[in-house]
Amino acid sequence: MTETLYHVILNPNSGTARALGVTAATLEELFAAQGLNAIVDDDDHRPLMDRIAEAVSGPAQVLVAAGGDGTITAMAGALLGSDKDLAILPLGTFNAVAKDLHLPLDLAGAVAALATGTVQRIDVAEVNGRVFMQKVVIGLIPGLAAGREHIRGRETLGTKIGFMRYFFRRLARQRRMAVAIEADHGETRIERVQAMAVACNAYDEGLGKFFSRKSLDRGVLTLYVLRHFTARDFVRLVTGMLLGRWRDDEALSMESVRSVTIDAHKELIKVMFDGEVETLETPLHFSIKPKALSVVVPAEAQETAEAA
Repeated sequence: MTETLYHVILNPNSGTARALGVTAATLEELFAAQGLNAIVDDDDHRPLMDRIAEAVSGPAQVLVAAGGDGTITAMAGALLGSDKDLAILPLGTFNAVAKDLHLPLDLAGAVAALATGTVQRIDVAEVNGRVFMQKVVIGLIPGLAAGREHIRGRETLGTKIGFMRYFFRRLARQRRMAVAIEADHGETRIERVQAMAVACNAYDEGLGKFFSRKSLDRGVLTLYVLRHFTARDFVRLVTGMLLGRWRDDEALSMESVRSVTIDAHKELIKVMFDGEVETLETPLHFSIKPKALSVVVPAEAQETAEAA
């Protein structure tokens, strides 16, 4: 039997990697301790996509994203249509994809899980030909996220208070935007919204769950629309999420689709793309690609997914 070769792409500037001081040597030791053969690339002076392309064209069967959700999404897009598998070492700030896949969140545990892992096929989504794994958010939220980026790395009490003032000031001043929505099962409709999101599959309700998905292979997009979002709405929605009851909130509507087109009266629009603020051209064409990505997960995670 041929020994599996792992090609690890490390983002040393991701949240947890930077905090823990994770290096190529760190990862090489952890892989060797599990008897795994790995190539570790930590050259963040090269463009990420060049590093990924080199890995895809190389001999490794498993490509390992050692970073945050942005690194994972970029590698997932490059692996579509290939016969290679994606593995994840959760070294970001939020690690949303890793949590949804029930991966160990400690680095040593995540490497150890690769030794006995199994392959699971999951959905990915696309917007204008670009792959995403979580959600694309339009409207108020990208602006708030951009403000949050200004204080990352200097989160003192003063900066946190300043951000909260900025947050509620934006809520008070934000105007609703008009968007045209054309889903695969209906005619085009015009909505006036504060924010909206298109998610790969659906987020589940549950006590204390924030944007958690127990199933990543339902083969659907979920469209979430916030028609108004005041400070009162914010408090009510957050409370509902903590209590596990938010889907029926008066400000929110949701629907499942396989494709949807969203247009606005502007050529470019800011979005939050799997946690990163970006600018995309309109209209935005969304589609789902069922079970298009092969990922390595712990055996017990595969059993959980099959049960779900």
